Amino acid sequence: MSARLEKVKSLVQKELAKILLKENNFSYDVLVTLTRVDIPPDLRTANAKISVIPTEKTKEVINLFKHNIYDIQQQLNRRIRTRPVPKISFVEEKGTAEAARIEELLEKIQQG
Repeated sequence: MSARLEKVKSLVQKELAKILLKENNFSYDVLVTLTRVDIPPDLRTANAKISVIPTEKTKEVINLFKHNIYDIQQQLNRRIRTRPVPKISFVEEKGTAEAARIEELLEKIQQG
């Protein structure tokens, strides 16, 4: 993977996390995490992987981000000085929920 691609991924993830934290006020019973950003070598798109706890609120949070995508993208465009700025899309991070389930099963095995 090229050094430029890694730098762009890191920059997009850092700035996007700041935007999501600042602009979206969630209730105290929801934990939203930007786990990673996947960007192909052409730098035109970016899949922002979102993890939500409790998992029942995942669709609600993703829909909120999708509803506000224009404003989020505009803020990202102002913050990042690279061209092209990747077009953001939000997707659910499935690996985190799966890892939590495996961890829960391992704890049950240890206890029982």
